[in-house]
Amino acid sequence: MTTQTPGTGSPLRRRSGRRLIGRAFTFGLVLTTAVVTAGTTAATAAAPAHAIPGTPGSPGGVADLGPGVTVFDPSMPVDQIQATLDAAHTAQVDNEMGAERHAYLFKPGTYGTAEHPLQIKVGYYTEIAGLGASPTDVVINGKVEVYNRCLENNGTGNCLALVNFWRTLSNLSINVNAAGQDGCRQTANFWAVSQAVSMRRLNVTGGTLSLMDYCTAGPQYASGGFIADSRLPSVTNGSQQQWLTRNTEVAGWSNAVWNQVFSGVVGAPDESGFPDPPYTTVENTPVSREKPYLFTDAQGRLNVRVPAARKNTRGVSWADGMTPGRTVPLSDFYVAKPSDSVQVINSQLARGRNLLLTPGVYDIARSIEVKRPDTVVLGLGHATLTASRGATPLDVADVPGVVVAGVTVDAGLQKSPVLLRVGKEHGEHGHRTPVDNPTTLSDVYFRVGGPHVGKTETALEVNSDNVLIDHTWVWRADHGVEGFTDTQRWNTNIGRYGVVVNGDHVTATGLFVEHFQRYNTVWNGEDGTTILYQNELPYDPPTQADWMNGSVEGYAGYKVGDRVKRHNLYGAGVYVFNQNNPQIHTENGFEVPQTPGVRLHHIMTVNLNAGTIDHVVNGVGDAADTTKVGAPQYIADYPAQ
Repeated sequence: MTTQTPGTGSPLRRRSGRRLIGRAFTFGLVLTTAVVTAGTTAATAAAPAHAIPGTPGSPGGVADLGPGVTVFDPSMPVDQIQATLDAAHTAQVDNEMGAERHAYLFKPGTYGTAEHPLQIKVGYYTEIAGLGASPTDVVINGKVEVYNRCLENNGTGNCLALVNFWRTLSNLSINVNAAGQDGCRQTANFWAVSQAVSMRRLNVTGGTLSLMDYCTAGPQYASGGFIADSRLPSVTNGSQQQWLTRNTEVAGWSNAVWNQVFSGVVGAPDESGFPDPPYTTVENTPVSREKPYLFTDAQGRLNVRVPAARKNTRGVSWADGMTPGRTVPLSDFYVAKPSDSVQVINSQLARGRNLLLTPGVYDIARSIEVKRPDTVVLGLGHATLTASRGATPLDVADVPGVVVAGVTVDAGLQKSPVLLRVGKEHGEHGHRTPVDNPTTLSDVYFRVGGPHVGKTETALEVNSDNVLIDHTWVWRADHGVEGFTDTQRWNTNIGRYGVVVNGDHVTATGLFVEHFQRYNTVWNGEDGTTILYQNELPYDPPTQADWMNGSVEGYAGYKVGDRVKRHNLYGAGVYVFNQNNPQIHTENGFEVPQTPGVRLHHIMTVNLNAGTIDHVVNGVGDAADTTKVGAPQYIADYPAQ
């Protein structure tokens, strides 16, 4: 039985079936504010420019982070900051498939007052981040929120959070202040989101945090997200169907829907009642590395803090001071813009530079090659690499310590073999990299289709050992602006495999993979660990013949290779909505070798009103069919304890 806030309604996910239209340093230039409306209309509101110092001795001493970056200073009037952010939200709130990308950065200080709070609403492809060394260095007196999106031409009854993707909030404090808002809005800081949304390094005080919006047209559906390295007040989960909270402190947590997972969380709820409520609690996170972040030093210069990898941790990384790790001056980065060629970017990487991708969409006709150990590739404002001419946009060598963070990778019109590859093909002896310095992917997202036709064999392929995947959404689009019917999409937007893991000792914390045409996830490496897995099978197979794995009906949402001896999975769900042909069957949600070292803890399947998953795992568990719409079929442990 699912517990919910009174009035939340059914937890059933119903995004389905809707047609939703939805270089090197440049010195001597100041940062400018550019607020862009959906499409190509130029901005109408701009705050005064504020410079960020670059490197000593540079002409003007100013780093140009591109027109998609706006930097606020606490000396700026709150009204000006508010007007800029309001215009940004208006431009981006419905721009789901647009090309605009933005980062709004706050210098250390306090913004807003008790009488005049700063109330920020966050739209698509928007990053809000503080520039302090600690989350407490930037304080927002007010709110930072995401509300239900009311879809065009459908009236207020079609307000939901199921497509509230691609947003980032990090490295600041929110002193929740609802002054001036209406009665319902005064009850919480609302963060009603779904996939590809992260909250990191937050310190939230003075109110409650709600992961759903119960004010816009009443409580509505929400479908997933990620919190890490944060101190939070009481949290209302409400209608959030799946969520991972990692290395965080919470004052309390109420409600759960399907799979709610906690790893290394102080104050996490107890899992002993599973599946009522369906909490999964891992005491310590086995491997973690926090996402790199920009901060200003005592001289006001920009640096990137690169956190160290840690083992068996609990709670926030900044409790006793600066997050353990290393500081890299921005002068050690090549600051790229979408107009830069891959040849120039690769030349800078080969010279030993790290890579900072400023906001925008980059057309990538040959691979960006990361070959040097400990290289950092950091994207701002959901910087997006789009494959061109069948390229693999990002190729990471078998070297230790590479960190890729804040980057979205899109498939292009010509089929790519893979969108992001970590390591070469896995040989007989594997590719050993140091266990204490894993290559790490943080907030790295993938998209096949949506804004344009996309084609790839595999989205993410991990061949190296000891890789950490810390929050990813790997999405073959179930809707977009391509103008296809579902039958056409099956034959046009090609994505065979979502994630293929061949390396050993790979850990995933927050693995969201959806709608691929064969296995969504294939895990062939030994000693793998996944903490929270969320999957929807493809909506659009035209016939059962199109959805056959040899003589087996369909492909499991999570497949562990037949030869694997050791694997651990915690808190996982596979959902079915075969809207194109409701008669289609999938034999198992999960498929794993039957051996004592392969263990699945708290897994489930659920029917979203079309199609059938016959069993949860390996022929075990009841069917998720249309007689049990929205009712999960749970297995606490496989093999049974």
